[in-house]
Amino acid sequence: MSKFSITEQYTEKLEKPLLEELKQKAENLKDDLTPEEISKLEPRLFSRVEYNQGEAEKVGYSDYSYWRGTLRMFLKDKVAIVTLCILVVVILFTLLQPLMPGQMDPNLINNDPTTGMQISNQKPNATFWFGTNSIGQDLWSRLWAGTRTSLFIGLSVALIQTVVGIGMGVLWGYIRMLDFFFTELYNVVSNIPTTIILILASYIMRPSVSTIIIAMCITGWLGMARFIRNQVLIIRDRDFNLASRCLGTPTWRLILKNLLPQMVSIITLRMSLAIPGAIGSEVFLTYIGLGLPVETPSLGNLVDQGRVLMMSPALRYQLIFPAVVVSVITVCFYLCGNAFADAADPKNHT
Repeated sequence: MSKFSITEQYTEKLEKPLLEELKQKAENLKDDLTPEEISKLEPRLFSRVEYNQGEAEKVGYSDYSYWRGTLRMFLKDKVAIVTLCILVVVILFTLLQPLMPGQMDPNLINNDPTTGMQISNQKPNATFWFGTNSIGQDLWSRLWAGTRTSLFIGLSVALIQTVVGIGMGVLWGYIRMLDFFFTELYNVVSNIPTTIILILASYIMRPSVSTIIIAMCITGWLGMARFIRNQVLIIRDRDFNLASRCLGTPTWRLILKNLLPQMVSIITLRMSLAIPGAIGSEVFLTYIGLGLPVETPSLGNLVDQGRVLMMSPALRYQLIFPAVVVSVITVCFYLCGNAFADAADPKNHT
């Protein structure tokens, strides 16, 4: 059915009662008129609307925004918002804690000014909020210094594994000639227990923060690459990618514009899980004696030192405080990552 509009020049000549009657009739018209009903309309009251390309394009226009839809879905998850706030507060406080007044050096050994002896295994009090350890160091300062170290390790490992894993995974899945090489490499490395690789790398190199990061990234990127490769194989030969290749679109543009945007939710989830996983690996390496030096505060060192005193009720606080911080960070990253992954899925943007 062609579009019509009431001619303004004609309506100006109509008497007011007749004009009101025509308006009433127009309001009562149905949207889906039959050909018979259309033929009964008065043609002299209408004029044909000319075709306008700009107006026609507006029919298919949508103000949908991927990131706005992602944010809207994420804000609907109250648990994710609470855990995100907790995580932000913990991270900000960890960074700002050394700048606050009255903070002690985490490696300073505190001595009693009267006796000159170490204030060792002091229970939490007004001076030492989280107490002291066996050599008189302030656990409050060591806890937040250790949290900074562990968060740095976790974020660095997650970033390296994500960047390298995504790059290699996309090449593995998109370029068929590389499939054999990466598949054999993955099969060989995946059959070697990750624990052995971590132990060997930490044993060969001098214990330090960089050693821990390198040890976790040597093979950690392969899991991400394998996962990305499987996703690329799923969407590589879909119609829009085939059409882009037929039009001569460069490979790098296909990867950046067609493939990676389809995997934002998956990448976010894997990265959010890699952070607590790296912190857990650092705790494990310290537990078996291949972690950071004792003088470098970390959550792994604090947990390792606290576990020795676990059977002593009066000294359990040295294990409880770092264990709580590790648990909070791990759970918050996991819940936030899952919630953002769900929110980033375009299928949930309704």
